[in-house]
Amino acid sequence: MTSENDATIDTPERLKFDEDALAQWMTSHIDGFEGPLTVRKFSGGQSNPTYLLTTPARQYVLRRKPPGKLLPSAHAVDREYRVMKALGSTGFPVPKMLGLCMDETIIGTIFFIMDHIDGRVFWDPTLPDVNKDQRRAIFNEAVDQLAALHLIDFDAIGLGDYGKKTDYFSRQIERWTRQFKASQTDPIDAMDKLIAWLPGAIPTKDAVSIVHGDYRLDNIMFAKTTPRARAVLDWELSTLGHPLADFSNFLMAWHLPRITRLGFSDVDKTALGLPSVDDMIKRYCHKTQVDSLPDLNFCMAYNMFRLAGIAQGVYARALQGNASSQEALKYGPVVPFLAQAGWSFAEKAGA
Repeated sequence: MTSENDATIDTPERLKFDEDALAQWMTSHIDGFEGPLTVRKFSGGQSNPTYLLTTPARQYVLRRKPPGKLLPSAHAVDREYRVMKALGSTGFPVPKMLGLCMDETIIGTIFFIMDHIDGRVFWDPTLPDVNKDQRRAIFNEAVDQLAALHLIDFDAIGLGDYGKKTDYFSRQIERWTRQFKASQTDPIDAMDKLIAWLPGAIPTKDAVSIVHGDYRLDNIMFAKTTPRARAVLDWELSTLGHPLADFSNFLMAWHLPRITRLGFSDVDKTALGLPSVDDMIKRYCHKTQVDSLPDLNFCMAYNMFRLAGIAQGVYARALQGNASSQEALKYGPVVPFLAQAGWSFAEKAGA
């Protein structure tokens, strides 16, 4: 999988591995593989290093755990492989999984090989490079695929144990409260209010589906000339969970300004031919055959809280000099903004 936006680079020294050993493994485990093999790393900032593998006949993609000491549950590329392989059996748009290697002696970490897909990834949600009359269709496709994901019978495709089937929100709220407090640098009143309010406001009607965990427009690869999704990418945070957590994460772009690089709340969507948030909600309801989403404001508050926790962690690491880029220092002012946006949704939900 790749896109015209994803350049490749020479593999940095610390991320290099024994390419001959990989070629030998692929000869034994990947049908039709024939070398010689050329390896380049995608330049994108994925937490799991991803490589383009080229042979005279075709291209592949390798995704691996990063080298070094890691948290036990982090960078679980074997889970990514498992969920995409299962989803592929349903016709859901994911790259074809070709092989998983749990033997760390081959390239130093576990890894998997998948099909290479050519297409477009839209990094700017205002879609400046797309004709105005095609923009709505791209967002409609994104919602349609998310609804389709949430309707998949996960037990039927062997994913019944892919995550806990109950108490998704309570577990997530506890986790992100702990993460935020561990990295907190300044008092944030709105965050304190959310931490106090969210656990008691969890919807009583539970629901469970496969959730992507980070469903955004730029995690979807589209066909080069049509609004058809060819592959939903980056399943690192996927699990079983509440489907509205996924959908409200997607809707965050409509509520965040462009300065956050996460949204487009401050553009004229009608003039640009972009759908409104209500358009997206109506379409999701239609596709999932529900009349309304009464818990959506809670879910939006939760996702703003979650993102604030993530941003706080990035900012704290930047202050300690451990972040990958000094750009991370810009996350500081974003945290109280996200917390306040979350509290505004909490008030809409009756806080």
